Amino acid sequence: MLVEDDAPLAASIAGALQAQGWRVDISARGEPVPLSLARDAYDALVLDIGLPGIDGLETLRRVRAAGQHLPVLMLTARDSLEDRVLGLETGADDYLVKPFAPVELVARLRALTRRHENREAGQLRLARLRYDPQAQRAAIGDEPLHLSQRESVLLQYLMHQAERIVARDQLLALLPAASGTPSDNALELLISRLRGKIEPAGVRLRTVRGLGYLLQVDGG
Repeated sequence: MLVEDDAPLAASIAGALQAQGWRVDISARGEPVPLSLARDAYDALVLDIGLPGIDGLETLRRVRAAGQHLPVLMLTARDSLEDRVLGLETGADDYLVKPFAPVELVARLRALTRRHENREAGQLRLARLRYDPQAQRAAIGDEPLHLSQRESVLLQYLMHQAERIVARDQLLALLPAASGTPSDNALELLISRLRGKIEPAGVRLRTVRGLGYLLQVDGG
């Protein structure tokens, strides 16, 4: 479902999604959205913040209050950090600031729906890489992947955040040491070892200079 009151923009987005095989229903207002989602099993919601009537944030609050857990991508002309944080805290899964390229919206929506399907299945999957959070076991296809406890912790978090940049500090916080916080060098060594183990699964664990790390499908 696409909720956007700018008719030319809505038509452009719908066309880009339909070209990729998606079926798109469009609404110019937020009020009908919760009922529409209750009636039909949508894969995702693309929701503009600046809507007439109730805005996108209030629409999203009502969607989440109704127990709808589908992935939500927010669209907005607001580029402040406070607005992005508010949207995410309200229940959005991702945030795209206007103007944007339709190809980026399609890519983000694919990533959101893929992560949602993986969570619904109870396992994390990316290319041929699999991770079972309950058993804390990883595999490439049907072959078990032997990881240390720290590597396992890192991999689980990175797979939850697949195709998003994860800051170094976030990963360091996951790895308490016996005597204080692990060093950057220790983290880099763990990342290097983990990278060598998982990349045969068709994934890439990239170092994004100055920002952190990005786990994505190889070629993505």
